[in-house]
Amino acid sequence: SRGLAIIEDAAQAIGARAAGRGAGTMGQLGCFSFFPSKNVGALGDAGLLVTSDHGLATRARVLRTHGAQPKYHHALVGGNFRMDALQAALLRIKLARLQESTMRRQASARHYASLFEATGLLAGGKVSLPTECQERHVYNQLVIRVPGEGTRDLLRAFLAGRGVETAIYYPVPMHLQPCFASLGGRVGDLLGAEAASRETLALPIFPELTGEEIRFVVDQVAAYFA
Repeated sequence: SRGLAIIEDAAQAIGARAAGRGAGTMGQLGCFSFFPSKNVGALGDAGLLVTSDHGLATRARVLRTHGAQPKYHHALVGGNFRMDALQAALLRIKLARLQESTMRRQASARHYASLFEATGLLAGGKVSLPTECQERHVYNQLVIRVPGEGTRDLLRAFLAGRGVETAIYYPVPMHLQPCFASLGGRVGDLLGAEAASRETLALPIFPELTGEEIRFVVDQVAAYFA
């Protein structure tokens, strides 16, 4: 009713599917990131916007180049959001290999799940794995949840000492970020987000990850709880 377009943040979900639709096609605009750490990474900053709305596509193209159309005539206040030609050349090669790299990530996720199942940590509630997407999960991250006050951080420190690098996505939920303090968010407002910020831990996953490396990671998690 306000004339706003729904923008879907599909930053690291390229290739994922749910409810019969591809990630990035559920909003009026879909945004993908090609930051080097994403499942399709450039050599630097790059991204992609998709839409089936001709008017929105035209507006996005104008905003991409300083809001100028034609050049030096500015109807809108835009910016310099053009992708460097070198990044585009690399991404053309990597996009052609997306299916293969995604299948490798999925195989690694299955391997993690089978090994964690064998440890008994899942049944014992020490660790939980991400819920399987009904259609196609692309596993840009492999995130486990570790309940218990401070347990996630102790596990992370233990793994670092064993040479296993991990990451936390994200340590502070949005409503508690200082930049949104004016909105009045407080601890206890969004219990699910706050629990996730305390419990989630991303384990190594990338297309070249080997079965031996996955077993080593799971063995170290099991060693911590042992």
